[in-house]
Amino acid sequence: MAPYKFRGALNIGFQLSITIGILAASILNYGFAKIKGGWGWRLSLGGAMVPALIITIGSLVLPETPNSMIERGHQDKARTKLMRIRGLANVDEEFNDLVAASEASRQVEHPWRNLLQRKYRPQLTMAIMIPFFQQLTGINVIMFYAPVLFKTIGFGSDAALMSAVITGGVNVLATIVSIYGVDKWGRRFLFLEGGIQMLVCQVVVAICIAIKFGVDGTPGELPRWYAILVVLFICIYVAGFAWSWGPLGWLVPSEIFPLEIRSAAQSLNVSVNMVFTFLWLKYF
Repeated sequence: MAPYKFRGALNIGFQLSITIGILAASILNYGFAKIKGGWGWRLSLGGAMVPALIITIGSLVLPETPNSMIERGHQDKARTKLMRIRGLANVDEEFNDLVAASEASRQVEHPWRNLLQRKYRPQLTMAIMIPFFQQLTGINVIMFYAPVLFKTIGFGSDAALMSAVITGGVNVLATIVSIYGVDKWGRRFLFLEGGIQMLVCQVVVAICIAIKFGVDGTPGELPRWYAILVVLFICIYVAGFAWSWGPLGWLVPSEIFPLEIRSAAQSLNVSVNMVFTFLWLKYF
């Protein structure tokens, strides 16, 4: 549905929704933690019902896409829907492209078998390695365990939750930067810049923590200026991820797969991402 000129930016809207959700959860956790009587964690956990309810209700009114309509043989409805989306009366060129793509996809009988062909090995490699390195950046430690991480290195409970709110806010703002620049600066530039930025910040944070606590990680208290320095570099790290490997880990694989293997390769990409996320959170 997205116009090709803005396809990258609109695709990253998916990642932006995730980051907004993380920020909202961090803010709520910070507020609920102040509730007396042990009700805070119950409200934090039960609050997950709200977005689930919104998604359920929203799915009832979600319209079909022109491509889906064509796949199911409703070409007249698909043309009308495409005209409404584009705001144009003449959509013949794009409509014919969608019809041709649909007819070509019907000729593909074994997308998973095609995926294993030698000529598709570069795409298959990218479908596996991009999500692998996306998770290997360590972002899950920061975003999922931020309060625990900050408390471990000397922040108080409230300060740890507030630091998670700060990193969540940086995550949202940096994702907006990616939406602005992904079609302007290009995918490769963001990959390289974000990777270098994250590497530098990880080295700096590791050195700061090692100098203060030593390699054994003995718990202690950080001076205020030292704590601010650690949070600053963690925020820069989060920003680097949020405008590069975070959204591009989903966007780039969706753009490099040929039509005959796209469905299988996309499902593989998502599955690999989920598996690596689970393994990282469970064992690291």
